[in-house]
Amino acid sequence: MTVRWGIAGPGRIAEAVAGDFGHVPGAELVAVGSRSAARAADFAGRHDIARAHGSYRALLDDPEVDVVYIATPHPQHHALALAAIEAGKGLLIEKAFTATVAGAQEIVAASRERGVFVMEAMWTRFQPALRQMRAWLDAGVLGDVRAVEADLGVVRTFDPADRLFAPELGGGALLDLGVYVVSFAQWVLGTPERVVAHGRLGQTGVEEDASVLLTYPDGVTALLTTSLHSPMPGSARVFGTEGWIDVLPRFHHPTEVVLHRHGAPPEHVLALPDGGGYSHELAEVTACVEAGAIESAIMPLADTLVVQQILADAGQQLGVEWREDPTAL
Repeated sequence: MTVRWGIAGPGRIAEAVAGDFGHVPGAELVAVGSRSAARAADFAGRHDIARAHGSYRALLDDPEVDVVYIATPHPQHHALALAAIEAGKGLLIEKAFTATVAGAQEIVAASRERGVFVMEAMWTRFQPALRQMRAWLDAGVLGDVRAVEADLGVVRTFDPADRLFAPELGGGALLDLGVYVVSFAQWVLGTPERVVAHGRLGQTGVEEDASVLLTYPDGVTALLTTSLHSPMPGSARVFGTEGWIDVLPRFHHPTEVVLHRHGAPPEHVLALPDGGGYSHELAEVTACVEAGAIESAIMPLADTLVVQQILADAGQQLGVEWREDPTAL
């Protein structure tokens, strides 16, 4: 079986993802859709894609497409996803999954009601190096996990026209970068009891710096930092009673993890991704769709909903509120 893919939104992230389809047996990128017919045609020409659609609706109506990868700005995910589910298309939705918790809940409910596959495109969980970290954690080599630390920052010159600084496009550090540190902590520790956020709003009202503390039972914590103006290393650590794991920068697509056991020399594991690293999430979706599954066991929808709630709680404390775009189609 060949799973036929379409891309909605031929932007920067879609460029990177499109290049990895050649590393995924059983997956074929056959269509792209954009609000601009010219952009769709240009993208299709550069990536040898058979069909270019000048609207998202035309892409969703394409009978030769089985799965749609949604790579539009965050507030547009909700409307596109619901329309895709209604059309019976499986979905890989770029992170952050939606702009709001309610939007995410609607998509999950529609997926389950219609029996249509949906997954958040958190490529981090599928990186070979982090699969090794997960194996160590599942084997209990750290003893009791007590804390997580993660940071992810970039340096962006302020530009009110840039998506990252535009409130109506879901701008700010949390949905673009904070989603990585929050998802990492949630993957390791689960659902927190409390979310505490502190940060700084910029000229357009989006959060440009944010630190988030997640608290769990028995004093377990996650300390997470993100920024649009600080060149942070992008590192992550998991601490336990028997040692710790370093995820070397940049942690959201690492090639090396290091296990430090108490009283033993460090154990370095190098694990390179296939292609640009997006191939692994594409392979997961392709395999799940072939098997008739409606969600991934590695990136389940319940985890996505927890992450969305944490982001919403942090945003509310910082004084920002995101909205879905009902006009996305």
